[in-house]
Amino acid sequence: MKYQRFVFVAGTFIFCTVLLFIACKKDNSTTTTPTTTTTTPSGPQLIFIFKFDSTQVRLNNLGQPDTLPSNHGAQSPKFNLMCSHYIELAPVATTQLGNGDVLYRAPEVGSGSNLAIDFSKSIIVPAGVPFYSCPLSSVTPGSYQWLRVSLAYQNYSIRYSVPAYSIVNDTGTIASFIGFNTYITSYKIKDSTKVVNANKAQGYWGFEDKYGTATGQAKGTTVPNPIASTSPIPAGSCVVTGQFATAFTVTGKETQNDTIIVSLSTNKSFEWVNHSLSGMYEPLNGDTVVDMGIRGLIPAVK
Repeated sequence: MKYQRFVFVAGTFIFCTVLLFIACKKDNSTTTTPTTTTTTPSGPQLIFIFKFDSTQVRLNNLGQPDTLPSNHGAQSPKFNLMCSHYIELAPVATTQLGNGDVLYRAPEVGSGSNLAIDFSKSIIVPAGVPFYSCPLSSVTPGSYQWLRVSLAYQNYSIRYSVPAYSIVNDTGTIASFIGFNTYITSYKIKDSTKVVNANKAQGYWGFEDKYGTATGQAKGTTVPNPIASTSPIPAGSCVVTGQFATAFTVTGKETQNDTIIVSLSTNKSFEWVNHSLSGMYEPLNGDTVVDMGIRGLIPAVK
């Protein structure tokens, strides 16, 4: 029994200074399934699709190439699902947040300081599947150099080791909420369901491996914005900004669909302070996670 409990703790990991470890059985209770489809509109569409790229340039909060500190370790997680909260096309680098063409804002609940994304109505998809579409006729004609996408939720797999208990290169699943604030009734990590029924600030996460589950609260996440000096984003938001290689132009006379591939950098996006010598993430050897943010956005018209 003592061995099982210790291994369960080894299967979890530390996103902030103090963790709450929660051992539980698989919860097979009914949970709300987030919306994954939208009403089919007519006419040419503007379609948005996620792509996860572990080779894409790794950026910091200012949108500049970022190197890994010598005492840090990192890995590129295997992304399973992603969710957006907000989509905006911005004409130029000086266009302030909200002053471009705002195409989408996810359903929200509450107001004021209690305003939150309604997770039960969020659109959660894997790579290659449209996460939003709208009629091109609803997009304001013009030329757009920048795309802003506020990310709200991500689900991915990471690797970890606990050599003392012969756990080497094992896999766990993370479900993390990176929007400014999210009202969560319940959510599924991998096989286990967590019931919350409360608002959770940016950085709330759940972890699952074959030994059990844990939840916690991270302090923050990297949110690359290459035009931070001219168009800043609010602290605590997750509005990732990326530039089109060639400005995206809408004339208002389109006859065919346009698809925008939202390529997200997952290049070493799971980062920790490294106390082990193996280079593998080892939570019981003192490795502590310091970042789990997306590391850049490159939009491309297909």
